[in-house]
Amino acid sequence: QVQLVESGGGLVQAGGSLRLSCAASGRTLSNYAMGWFRQTPEKEREFVAAISWSSSSTYYADSVDGRFIISRDNAKNTLYLRMNSLKPEDTGVYYCAAQIDGLGSLASQGAYDYWGQGTQVTVSS
Repeated sequence: QVQLVESGGGLVQAGGSLRLSCAASGRTLSNYAMGWFRQTPEKEREFVAAISWSSSSTYYADSVDGRFIISRDNAKNTLYLRMNSLKPEDTGVYYCAAQIDGLGSLASQGAYDYWGQGTQVTVSS
């Protein structure tokens, strides 16, 4: 059974930075694509970023492109999301996800099989 545990969330002022981590256990995820999503009480869970198993391809939502960087360290079985120039609208619970048996676009929630419990990010204005 795969377990994903996010960390690194917190409260930050607008313009600040945070780095989220997602540690995987139970299975080596080096052969699988992974992604980050976020959710607020007002919105459905939305795609933030995704990365291929080899890190050769990365994908970003328009709203974060140029400010966020997704990366992974397969030796540590860990996924990262570096968030720069944070805005109040980036506030939400951030979830990491792994695509093991799933299919489809990495921007779609349905493509992922395993999810973490989420970490809260709050950006104050």
